[in-house]
Amino acid sequence: MEFFIDTGMVDEIKKAAEWGIVDGVTTNPSLIAKSGRTQVEVIKEICEIIDGPISAEVIATDKDGMLKEAYEIAKWHDNVVIKLPLTEAGIAACATLSKDGIKTNVTLCFSSNQALLAAKAGATYISPFLGRLDDIGHNGMQLIEEIRMVYDNYGFTTKILAASIRHALHLRDCTLVGADVATMPYKVIEALYKHPLTEKGLSTFLADHAKANS
Repeated sequence: MEFFIDTGMVDEIKKAAEWGIVDGVTTNPSLIAKSGRTQVEVIKEICEIIDGPISAEVIATDKDGMLKEAYEIAKWHDNVVIKLPLTEAGIAACATLSKDGIKTNVTLCFSSNQALLAAKAGATYISPFLGRLDDIGHNGMQLIEEIRMVYDNYGFTTKILAASIRHALHLRDCTLVGADVATMPYKVIEALYKHPLTEKGLSTFLADHAKANS
């Protein structure tokens, strides 16, 4: 499984990059806005830190507008992936960009039927939002299972990029059902290291070492 960090904060990306486990970065307009900087500034700096897929989202809501933005964004760096909303215009733009060899990440997916449309359009990644489904009483993980089955049934190569991951349990379940990528906030990736028994065991080892060498 690939690990992406979901943030627009460069400092978080630099810290995560030091762990050597981050394969890419996802951003969106909300995350970029929190940085207080422009998208082009943030994306170009991220591309200098992480040598992997970096998702940058279009703002336009019509196909022509999306394509105009996408072709410009794609010039920023070879690692940039164009992020498109799962709308009629977004799918149409995805199909055009895919034919032109530009990588895409179709976002805001909430059903396996939507994921099928993205795969048919040649999307590089599909981003189902687990946490947001859980928030409204639906089973977000079931969606990942359904998409995995659909893609495997028909041999689609679109990667399942599990998004809106809120905690370590989400990640564990994603690995069990076969998501290709998990994108997580910094705090979730950081939490993966932590376990009370690890901390307790390390404290015991260090205490015993100190006694033996005093």
